Amino acid sequence: MLYEINEKALKLESEGKKVIKLNIGDPDLETPPEIVEAAYDAMKRGKTKYSSAYGEKSLREKLASIHKVYGDNVVITPGSKWGIFSVMYLLLKNGGNVVIPTPYWTAYALTAKTLGAETRLVKTELDSNWKIDLETLENSIDRDTRMIILNNPNNPTSGVIEEKVFDGIVQIANEKGITILSDEVYADISFVKTKRILEYGGDHILVTGFSKTFTMTGWRLGYVVASTEMVEKIAKLNQITISNVPVFIQEAALKALELGSAIKEKIRQEYRERAKMACSLLSKSKLEFSEPSAPFYMFPRKRGLDSEKFALSLLDNGVAVAPGTAFGDYREHFRISLTAPRDDLNTALNKICEAVE
Repeated sequence: MLYEINEKALKLESEGKKVIKLNIGDPDLETPPEIVEAAYDAMKRGKTKYSSAYGEKSLREKLASIHKVYGDNVVITPGSKWGIFSVMYLLLKNGGNVVIPTPYWTAYALTAKTLGAETRLVKTELDSNWKIDLETLENSIDRDTRMIILNNPNNPTSGVIEEKVFDGIVQIANEKGITILSDEVYADISFVKTKRILEYGGDHILVTGFSKTFTMTGWRLGYVVASTEMVEKIAKLNQITISNVPVFIQEAALKALELGSAIKEKIRQEYRERAKMACSLLSKSKLEFSEPSAPFYMFPRKRGLDSEKFALSLLDNGVAVAPGTAFGDYREHFRISLTAPRDDLNTALNKICEAVE
């Protein structure tokens, strides 16, 4: 349904109708010009050839220094999605199951299904502020469990896992010898302190990227931080599939890291203001929601709502949102992406409030 909504929105746009797209997490902010210029300059310098499937040494070492690991623990991927797919493929290609708290990003379950792996979902609820129940999670694990996937901060709730809960999850994983794949693509622009998987040591895996942090979604640039053995396996997978991430894009990434904190703070502040505006408007409606702890999403609920019908109806009124069923068993919820200019966002939020009355 998530992709059906998007295709219909694109079709309506092609017919000349205005659609405010709050259904996907593609920031409206432009990639900073210094990053674009760095890529252009690299192309002019001939950085357009094949290169290492591991990624450029300079970028890997820079990322390693940020995460306090060795360069051999970092591999560059075409977006964090490929990094996630690679890890899941390598750990689940021979079967087994994966445990995932919900609501969750759709691609996790779709990838598991593609690989023939079983998905075990641990449901969380708005009423408990999306807290993961450790006992339920542990009871979902058996001898065939290969990994636990965490998304912190979470898409679609923009919630951050409490430190004590994170501690408990890691303890369970360590005791049972299970790998945690931690998708932290929103962590660098979180509004609150966010615990990171690498702080725990061990053989757990970080996957993240530049898409959200530096508004570089279309550049397709991510990376994995893992054991040297896992990095080597992902690099070999890169060799027989994507070959390498374009070097000029990696040069742009180095510029992004150089600009780092200034860009992150600007993006963080913009989305913090949008979140405040959204909370203020939605609080006047019949919707229940948790305040975002990170960009870009809100996941409100209305009792008795059929979010699939609601999303299709709202689209006819010029606003695209994602139904909650795309993220698990959440028919009364829908996801709003705060990735439209403020004026459009204000218009769309008011239409949403009117639609739920």
